[in-house]
Amino acid sequence: MKKVNYIVGAATVVLIVILSFVGSRRENGPPGYNAAAEMMVSGVVEETRDFFCAVSDEQGTHLVLRTNQGKLFVHLGPARFLRTQQFVISPNDQVSVIGTPVHYQGQDAMLAREITRGNEVLILRDHQGTPVWKR
Repeated sequence: MKKVNYIVGAATVVLIVILSFVGSRRENGPPGYNAAAEMMVSGVVEETRDFFCAVSDEQGTHLVLRTNQGKLFVHLGPARFLRTQQFVISPNDQVSVIGTPVHYQGQDAMLAREITRGNEVLILRDHQGTPVWKR
């Protein structure tokens, strides 16, 4: 009988640990787009980076943008999507970005909805923040 109690107790502890882990992952998951907090920033691209990103859950394209307020990390979208749009962003490009500010993994950043370079405009999300690559 003692052995059954130990097994039930151990199973209960394991279940509690698993459920608390799943709940904390949901709370600390990637930030969502908040259209009510939308803003525009302008600056010069310092660098572009493609790497696996939890925001898009795949290989994503990101910018380090130098603004008057300092450097800003900008999440654009999946690298595969950007390649199909033939909108190449390079260091030293002057751009304007409309998006929503987020704080993710200890860093202030922005989820981009639209990026403009000169007369070229790339739409990444609709006005509600739904990514166009998911349509």
